[in-house]
Amino acid sequence: MPVLEPNDVGPGAVTFVNRFTLRGSPGEFEAAFAATSEFMRRQPGFRWHSLLAAFDGADGADGPQYVNIAVWQDEASFRAAVAQPDFPAHAAAVRALSTSEPTLYRIRQVRGRPDPERPASGEEPR
Repeated sequence: MPVLEPNDVGPGAVTFVNRFTLRGSPGEFEAAFAATSEFMRRQPGFRWHSLLAAFDGADGADGPQYVNIAVWQDEASFRAAVAQPDFPAHAAAVRALSTSEPTLYRIRQVRGRPDPERPASGEEPR
């Protein structure tokens, strides 16, 4: 799966970050999350997401930890997606297996490793 460059999302993009603490098994959670992910990726304005799991042994005191990071074209697209009639069932399936801390963010700065083949702004090509 190709990874999009952070700056390719557009100027109005928002990032949804949701930290999960599992009550159920990681396998059950990942299956429920995959169904939600399939639903969300078909929504207008969805750009990409990553589901991250804490390293083995780095779980929280209350259970295994996961983080979802999702980038949307804009806030309106995100809000429209979670307002879809089918969304509550997806959210309920994930909530049955975890607690979560969802927050929507606006991008303020993005840095990447410099590309040695591409000159920085104002520099002459090599």
